[in-house]
Amino acid sequence: MDQHADQRLAGLSAWVNHQLARLDLYKGPSLSLETVSGDASFRRYFRCRYPVEAPVKGQMSSLICVDAPPDKENNPVFIKVDDGFAAAGVPVPRILATDLEQGFMLLSDMGDLLLKQVLNEHTAEHFFGEAFRILLDIMAADFSQDPLPPYDSALLQREMELFRDWFCGTFLQLDLNAAEHQLLTDVFRYLEQLALAQKQVPVHRDYHTRNLMVLEDRSLGVIDFQDAVFGPITYDVLSLLRDETFATWDQQLVKRWVLEFAVALRDKGVSQANDQRLWQDFNAIGAQRHLKVAGIFARLRYRDQKSGYLEHTPQSLQYVLMEIRALQAMGPDCLKDFDRWLRERVVPALAKHFPQVEHLIEAVPEAGF
Repeated sequence: MDQHADQRLAGLSAWVNHQLARLDLYKGPSLSLETVSGDASFRRYFRCRYPVEAPVKGQMSSLICVDAPPDKENNPVFIKVDDGFAAAGVPVPRILATDLEQGFMLLSDMGDLLLKQVLNEHTAEHFFGEAFRILLDIMAADFSQDPLPPYDSALLQREMELFRDWFCGTFLQLDLNAAEHQLLTDVFRYLEQLALAQKQVPVHRDYHTRNLMVLEDRSLGVIDFQDAVFGPITYDVLSLLRDETFATWDQQLVKRWVLEFAVALRDKGVSQANDQRLWQDFNAIGAQRHLKVAGIFARLRYRDQKSGYLEHTPQSLQYVLMEIRALQAMGPDCLKDFDRWLRERVVPALAKHFPQVEHLIEAVPEAGF
């Protein structure tokens, strides 16, 4: 830990102990903080355990302490989204104290058990059912007084450009010619159009198995929502069911879950899209997201020196190929050209780093309707 991080941790520790006393939770000797995790951002999380007298003397309780440097993280947005989601019934951490000037927050503790750790073919029906019910509440959250940023053309394009710049350029070192650049531009433009044509709702934007906590009653809690936007209705469902860092589900099962969710959307009056349209939208936003993710994984490695994400790139590319193929029947010719270009140019370059990508590409699942 560098000196600056040490100083921030010392400041956070002093602030947390003061807040515990202010909230009348604990007033004894100073308590230490345990590291919980860092993530792909500049935030760090710690746990503070403190004794409580009731219901059993000597029992311990805990809170989560957040170090989110204000020059790197938009903490007011975190608070806004937490408040908006909580008001809609979304199970998010309660905010007990904040210091926006220092970038410190004190939150209720949802434990350590990630959905990723317990999700399998036996538990999926229960937990995805829980996750879908929560998504309906997220979509119903009211931000009319202080709107979420839109998932607009500029943001969609900026995200897909990460694929061109960081994945193709910095990572794979591909020297693209003018025709290849134009192909990417045409595909990005088409995916943008499909995303903007979808019903727009509040979107968590990182709704996957590492941001859903399994609580003691087997319900779920939601974390890491500070990047929420107003965007495509299928985005969060896609993030959950085609998580590039989790085992791939059978696509017929994925389709059944998506279409069951489509029924729930229609029943709630959220969207009247028919099954075929929603499945198309699901694949379209999947292609957009997985192109972005491949670029982000490369950027994390080469800009931020965080190498653990790059190993998931082959899965991201398999998803892109599956989703582009699912869109081809109703889409422009550039999709077929893009499919061929990925196989001829990108797969061989990626196979130099990850030989297993060639097996994954051979086994791209069918995702047509």
